[in-house]
Amino acid sequence: MMRGGGFFRSLRSDDSKPQKVTRELLLRVLAYARPYWGHLGGMLALILVSSGLALVGPLIFRHMIDTVLPQGDLDGLQMLALALLLIPVFGATVGVIQRRLNSAVGEGVIYDLRVSLFGKLQRMSLRFFTNTRIGELMSRLNNDVVGAQNAISNTIVNIITNFVQAVAILAVMFSLQWQLTLVSVVILPLFLLVARLLGERLREIARRAMDANAAMNAHMNETLSIGGALLVKLFGRTLEEETRFRQRAADVRNLGIERALFGSTFFAIIGLVSAVGTALVYGLGGFYVIQGDFTVGTIVAFGAYLGTLYGALQGLATAPVDFSTSMVSFERVFEIIDLPLEIEEKPDAIALEGGSQLEFENVSFNYRLDQSLLLSEVKRYGSMDNITAVLSGQVDEKRASDPQPESVSQARETALSQISFRADPGQLVALVGPSGAGKTTTTYLIPRLYDPSEGVIRLDGHDLRDLTLDSLARAIGMVTQENYLFHDTIRTNLVYARPNATQAEIETATRAANIHNFIMELPEGYETIVGERGYRLSGGEKQRIALARVILKDPRILVLDEATSSLDSESEALIQDALKRVMAGRTSIVIAHRLSTILAADLILVMDKGKIVERGRHDDLLKQGGLYAQLYETQFSGERVRS
Repeated sequence: MMRGGGFFRSLRSDDSKPQKVTRELLLRVLAYARPYWGHLGGMLALILVSSGLALVGPLIFRHMIDTVLPQGDLDGLQMLALALLLIPVFGATVGVIQRRLNSAVGEGVIYDLRVSLFGKLQRMSLRFFTNTRIGELMSRLNNDVVGAQNAISNTIVNIITNFVQAVAILAVMFSLQWQLTLVSVVILPLFLLVARLLGERLREIARRAMDANAAMNAHMNETLSIGGALLVKLFGRTLEEETRFRQRAADVRNLGIERALFGSTFFAIIGLVSAVGTALVYGLGGFYVIQGDFTVGTIVAFGAYLGTLYGALQGLATAPVDFSTSMVSFERVFEIIDLPLEIEEKPDAIALEGGSQLEFENVSFNYRLDQSLLLSEVKRYGSMDNITAVLSGQVDEKRASDPQPESVSQARETALSQISFRADPGQLVALVGPSGAGKTTTTYLIPRLYDPSEGVIRLDGHDLRDLTLDSLARAIGMVTQENYLFHDTIRTNLVYARPNATQAEIETATRAANIHNFIMELPEGYETIVGERGYRLSGGEKQRIALARVILKDPRILVLDEATSSLDSESEALIQDALKRVMAGRTSIVIAHRLSTILAADLILVMDKGKIVERGRHDDLLKQGGLYAQLYETQFSGERVRS
């Protein structure tokens, strides 16, 4: 029987054509195998042993039929029977040891690659993540890492095994009868012809089936998520979604049937081609037996060798495709590892000791993308990430991974222009302005989520780019408008800011954020699971937990997007009270949404179209009658009336 493992590996590949394997790429791949040379050497020795064992069995049958049985040698028969029992036992033992070494190499390579990839991704800038699909990153960390592992632990091992087996079997067969050996290999072109004519068709059906399955899974992912299920119910689309899912499930079913039938046909034809070779060998071999030039035992041995030979030759025929597609996975892994770091720590960076005075000097920033910082486009068959229109099924020719604006302000080429201001220790600086003015971009530059395109940002007189990233992270605490909570306990989310915090310190922080009493009223208290992205909590509760987390961190500079417009009055009052406590004694940069924050500010920066157009205190800015006065009349004056 022929083995189809190599062919089906090519069906699962992401690319329709083999990729060119360069010497540099091969050397780099082998570098990942270097720590496992001992294991690989042991595997090679075991391959030779197992290949030798595969040659012994047919020779035993030959000797038994040609010599032992005609002579009635009972002792010889018992010895051969015992040998036929011991050979598979010994072969199984060798196989177990080989599998143990193989898995150690494969899992070790997966571990090394995943750790390298994850470590590199942790150091990538925010710009990289806002322009890269999460599905693509997961594919690189999972699918491509496993594909790369296959290159070392499976593909290379299979090539060596098939080569050794083919050479050894051909050598033995030639020593037995060279004419019959030539007949047995003459049908190899038929194998290649059938694989070429039918293989591409089967590969296309397999890809369509994977894409149909991805579309079905994407539909389930969209409609069965919390947000999707809520939307379906609110608009009464239950029956429509059931119908849509039924159609997509039917597509998967029909393509599965087509793939099974075509695959059976494919291997049936391959089996017939193999039968041609077997018939020729037995027919010609039988003729030689009748002529007296060939023994019965020899033809039996030839028949036994034939199946293994055909399998090895097929494996070698598909080896270039298998190997090159495995190399594609390595290329995709290396692409991430080789990406330049946009936010990089200098070798001689200094650790910040203080960190309470912040200064912007002629800072400009743009979101122009350097394509060398992003991943290349990859077509992944069967990936949900390729489904660009989950409900309608429409295909967007412009890939979703193309760079997209990261916010309203990024629609302009220049997000910030010549921004200069200083926040002294303990001061509160409020940023106000219309949507898209550049307020959020300004705050993102402070913890070095981005670096300015021009100008300098200093902390206690030090350029941020001269500081270690760890010390900068310790000095700055940031609460964004969208507060992210892990799908874990409240305690775990809180101590993410300070892993060694005591219970007393945790409770002090939650009391300052006006959330301790709420937590204690929960059945599990601090051990309550908050759900994915904190979905089990209200917006105000999530924001107060985020504030408590920053309080627990105890930063010297606080950066806040004070988003309370969507909260109820009680939650808003609690958060406003918590904000006063959080900002006390700290240098604070706040995107102000409330009049109370603006009135308390030591400096108000009025931003518009990426520039600071006005600055000063509340009363002074009102007298100027400019943009701030307009914003006050439209956004803030109602608060004073209500108060």
